[in-house]
Amino acid sequence: MPKIKIVPSILSAKMDKLQEEIDEIEDYSDLLQVDVMDNVFVPNITPQAELLKKFNTKVPLDIHLMVKEPSEEYLMSFIDANPNLKINNITVHQEACEYLGKTLDFIKSKNVKAAVAINPKTPLDAITSVLDKVEMVLIMTVEPGFSGQGFMEEVLPKIEKLRELNPELDIQVDGGINLKTAHLAVSAGANVLVASSYIFKSEDKVKAIKDLLESVK
Repeated sequence: MPKIKIVPSILSAKMDKLQEEIDEIEDYSDLLQVDVMDNVFVPNITPQAELLKKFNTKVPLDIHLMVKEPSEEYLMSFIDANPNLKINNITVHQEACEYLGKTLDFIKSKNVKAAVAINPKTPLDAITSVLDKVEMVLIMTVEPGFSGQGFMEEVLPKIEKLRELNPELDIQVDGGINLKTAHLAVSAGANVLVASSYIFKSEDKVKAIKDLLESVK
């Protein structure tokens, strides 16, 4: 299985102290996730590409778009927002893209890794036709939209099946990740762990990350 990666999501970070919070954890993070919501695909809204102008980090970004039909212009707004940032990947939802393959191809054409996400109720079959286009699959372990929800164990068989299909693929999980659920997810085959409230609501964020890594050894 590929290397375990820890990905703090700034969704639960204090926006008025965002740079300070990122500085605290960047030496211990493999990627930094920026969750983007449009109040259409999910019932919540966040800052859009302009947020990327408000901080800097050496950690590559994982842009998770919970957005209905992201256009090429919209995707470029993130790619071009801040030349000081490195964007590792842009993740789009299968449920939100009518022309999913075309969207993934466009992301890759901009020298950014493409990733696809599926919600807890979406079957794996919905993305098998695009697995050759992506570097990572995000299997949501909560319904997307809000931080702090409980981990849905019923998605674990989906992770197991995907790992069997693709032994070297980065399989990301997002939602309700803590010491217990991280172990469950990694045991099923996930290797990229997104944690938001678990890290950013901790008194010692660095310790929280180290404990998370220790829990999956």
